[in-house]
Amino acid sequence: RGLAAPPALAATAPPAPVWVPAGCRGAQGRFAYKLLHDLFANYSSALRPVEDTDRALNVTLQVTLSQIIDMDERNQVLTSYLWVRQAWLDAHLTWDKDAYDGIDSIRIPSSYVWRPDIILYNNADDRFGGSMETNVVLRSDGHIVWDSPAITRSSCKVDVSYFPFDGQRCHLTFGSWTYNGNQIDLHNRLDAGDLTDFVENVEWEVLGMPATRNVVTYGCCSEPYPDITYTLLLRRRASFYIFNLLLPCVMVSFLAPLGFYLPADSGEKVSLGVTVLLALTVFQLLVAESMPPSESVPLIGKYYIATMTMITASTALTIFIMNVHHCGPGARPVPPWARRLILHHMARLCCVYEVGESCKSPQRAPGRRVGRGDAGAPGESPGEGEVGAEAGGCPWDHCLCHHDGLLRNVIYIAGCFRRHRAAQRWTGEWKKVAKVMDRFLMWVFFLMVFLMSVLVLAKAA
Repeated sequence: RGLAAPPALAATAPPAPVWVPAGCRGAQGRFAYKLLHDLFANYSSALRPVEDTDRALNVTLQVTLSQIIDMDERNQVLTSYLWVRQAWLDAHLTWDKDAYDGIDSIRIPSSYVWRPDIILYNNADDRFGGSMETNVVLRSDGHIVWDSPAITRSSCKVDVSYFPFDGQRCHLTFGSWTYNGNQIDLHNRLDAGDLTDFVENVEWEVLGMPATRNVVTYGCCSEPYPDITYTLLLRRRASFYIFNLLLPCVMVSFLAPLGFYLPADSGEKVSLGVTVLLALTVFQLLVAESMPPSESVPLIGKYYIATMTMITASTALTIFIMNVHHCGPGARPVPPWARRLILHHMARLCCVYEVGESCKSPQRAPGRRVGRGDAGAPGESPGEGEVGAEAGGCPWDHCLCHHDGLLRNVIYIAGCFRRHRAAQRWTGEWKKVAKVMDRFLMWVFFLMVFLMSVLVLAKAA
């Protein structure tokens, strides 16, 4: 011991270790090992750790919501990441900390000690897995705290009546599977779930997580079974659905009334209505794929159905108006009531001033009577025109036309010309009727689209 180290070794020798009292390092490890051996020498993790088997063991539960992983509306399953803390008193795992160098707590695997079989009652996982096998904190007075993370898949009744402006209430019910209330008395540590470490979800906003304690007596057993139910209050962030489903539907819906503004001769009026109807059908299928097949129709689905019904009606009315517009020369004249109502009142209301007649023909008032010379009908015979010519023309004895054949031809040509002018006039009136009805229905359907959009937003609010 008194020999000095050689100079070469002295230069490379490590510095002398700092002296540490025996009770701070080495003794702690030895006493912890001895404590673990003494505690579990005659311990069994299969039995409920109470001194009196007739008394219930108090178990305290606390749940911390860390993340909402997924909300499957179609299958009605909520996937969440939880931190579950359970605390109870084990009467068989106590020691005098002064006898073990002041050791007050140790951390040991949870499989070493008895654990309450607290599970999630409304579990929807096919594997039915429990919490992760983490360590427990054991204190000298027998108090055990077990913190374990768990990814749970729980069933949640989804109400999509107000989708995408809906809110959901998902329940997480924890309780013992085999121990009744006379054996384990389950209590919640806090009145609500802990949300301090919650990671914000992009689709759902968490409004709260209140906790309630329930005591239920099931039909299979006469003993009461206490449980803790955490109600997760969720509200959907609707911005994604507004910009991707609602606004396109509103913009496409406003295209449907514009089909009445298209000229009837363009040939695109019916094509526009059918195209808009197909576009809304695609959006309706997108919504139906993500919603559960239930009797409650989502709010946006009702809006789609109402809009598709309106577009179907507008397309049918467009076909009817085009039939009115393309009335041929054999059409009947416009009835007097239609002339007064449509060509006079509705035309003034819809600001339709073009009568659709030839620019060379003078404008007539809608109620003006047809002159005698224009009263010929498409089926008028040449003889009727000849009678009119005799009534309004020169007398036969003073007429300069002495050739009977030439006179009959002139009368026939004049009758054909009168019939042609009458057919043109009736066709122009029917075109004006179609144009006035187009403008009137365009404003009616614009008003309907606006009212439906306002009603949907008001109902969602």
